[in-house]
Amino acid sequence: MKLVSFRTREGRSFGVVREQAVFDLRKRLDGRYADLKSLIAADAIAQARHATSEGEGDFALADVTLEPVIPNPEQIFCVGLNYAEHVKETNRETTENPVIFMRVPASQVGAREPMLRPPESAQFDYEGEIAVIIGRGGRRIAEAQAWDHIAGYSCYNDGSVRDWQRHTGQWGPGKNFYRTGAFGPWMVTSDEIEPGATMTLVTRLNGQEVQRATTDMLIHGIAKQIAYLSTFTPLFPGDVIVTGTPGGVGAKRNPPLFMKAGDVVEVEVDRVGILSNPIADEA
Repeated sequence: MKLVSFRTREGRSFGVVREQAVFDLRKRLDGRYADLKSLIAADAIAQARHATSEGEGDFALADVTLEPVIPNPEQIFCVGLNYAEHVKETNRETTENPVIFMRVPASQVGAREPMLRPPESAQFDYEGEIAVIIGRGGRRIAEAQAWDHIAGYSCYNDGSVRDWQRHTGQWGPGKNFYRTGAFGPWMVTSDEIEPGATMTLVTRLNGQEVQRATTDMLIHGIAKQIAYLSTFTPLFPGDVIVTGTPGGVGAKRNPPLFMKAGDVVEVEVDRVGILSNPIADEA
């Protein structure tokens, strides 16, 4: 099942996508849940499935504005340097434990919405990734039980302002400019992707493939990421883990390949779908 957050002239809502139609869960579940995060926290995905099993959708998918899958997560964790090719191209070393940094919700947009290149930099880079959405929260989750804590999977573009990322040893500024990242178009529920399944990740810029990898190439796998993160902080329903980008980033190409206004960038995960965003200059 595909779950989305969206908005229309009627306001913000969340729902199920099926055959280019959106079924509005706020209406169909009589307002019992405020948003998708609340639905996940209540372990009510089965209710969503039942409420949308019959009838026609409430909106055409083309007529809604898609928001980040979880617009209001408690925490967004990003894992850096998690594919060997990317470690090599950055002249760094593989670490025993995952490299972690954070993003803030305001740094994200949904599918089809412009990712904004800030006026402070022309070094706006793509990073295609697979996002994991936490379903059942917990602390000190064992790797063997980690899969039971996943609500679903999505596509992510960890858009990065490279020169600001390099200002210091901490990457936060370059990873958190307003509306530079993208998250969507929807979440595919975990019952459709078996634990440990190999997923293929591809990034394209203006139709040209620039990144390709599979999840069996991750240095620190998804289960280990969940175990590691939950050791130092509780994980909450709706939390997002952005699992790492493969080699091929624009900053490490010769010549560098940065995104500019008018470009279109796509992140495709074969078991999920395609996250597509135009690039625009921030006004």
